Amino acid sequence: YQQPYWQIELYKNNLAHFLLYNQILPTLNGTKLTLTGCGTRARMSATYDRIKGGSNAQRGEWPWQATLKKNGRHYCGASLISETYLLTAAHCFQKTKNPKNYTVSFGTRVNPPYMQHYVKQIIIHEDYLPGEHHDDIAIVQLTEKVLFKNDVHRVCLPEATQDFPPGEGVVVTGWGALSYNEVLQKASVKIIDTNTCNAQEGYYGMVLDTMLCAGYLEGNIDACQGDSGGPLVHPNSRNIWYLVGIVSWGEECGKINKPGVYMRVTAYRNWILRMHILFHCQFSGLVWNMLYLPSYHSFRGKGIVVNWLWSEFRH
Repeated sequence: YQQPYWQIELYKNNLAHFLLYNQILPTLNGTKLTLTGCGTRARMSATYDRIKGGSNAQRGEWPWQATLKKNGRHYCGASLISETYLLTAAHCFQKTKNPKNYTVSFGTRVNPPYMQHYVKQIIIHEDYLPGEHHDDIAIVQLTEKVLFKNDVHRVCLPEATQDFPPGEGVVVTGWGALSYNEVLQKASVKIIDTNTCNAQEGYYGMVLDTMLCAGYLEGNIDACQGDSGGPLVHPNSRNIWYLVGIVSWGEECGKINKPGVYMRVTAYRNWILRMHILFHCQFSGLVWNMLYLPSYHSFRGKGIVVNWLWSEFRH
């Protein structure tokens, strides 16, 4: 029996709208949380001290900053983007991808852990290759939701088309090379033109379109080892903060003509949404039930459903 086309379309449309408005957007965009929007923070001093060359962050100043600990020790930074998901760097999981080895906590100090959470799943970009720099991005899913507070909540994700031009002021945060200093560090840096960054005296063409450089060509202020996976953020005109980059790689710390290189979040905005849909397709009975509808043979298999949902929502 072949299900009529109009019924197949009805099944698809009903599932799409239910997932989009009841499961995907409420989590990703925080619509369940009317009191705490993304990218907001407590009022702080308008000045940033010129991580290497950084200064201590104040409590609640960067509420999306997380420490990703491996076996109880700070290993990488991460950014909270929803109640249950964080963004970080893929290379943070080169040695082990076992979620049981990792915990996540928040606040300005590594220890004692503040609002500690356990990791349920780690998803690494499918094109990332260990030892290489491209597609150095991963999503961490927590076992339980983070209870948003004034000093712990999510950063905003930019649209894929949002532009952050060279010369724009941004802030990088992390615990970095200062392993003896457990207070979160902040540093104000500037986005550097990719062509300038790719000059012969710089990275000689190694910075791709999916990456961005930030820092100062004269050096001194930079993200360092241990900051990996952490946020590079920018405020809009209403002082709402957006995640511009993810700390990825560089040559040493604060070296002349060798600024920090970050994964450009706008280049991965659609991938983030696609992975978010995939998580729901893995764990939502709705999608599996859909596969047993009479029209299941028309879009059989989880991957086909995911691809179709993605084609529906990416615009």
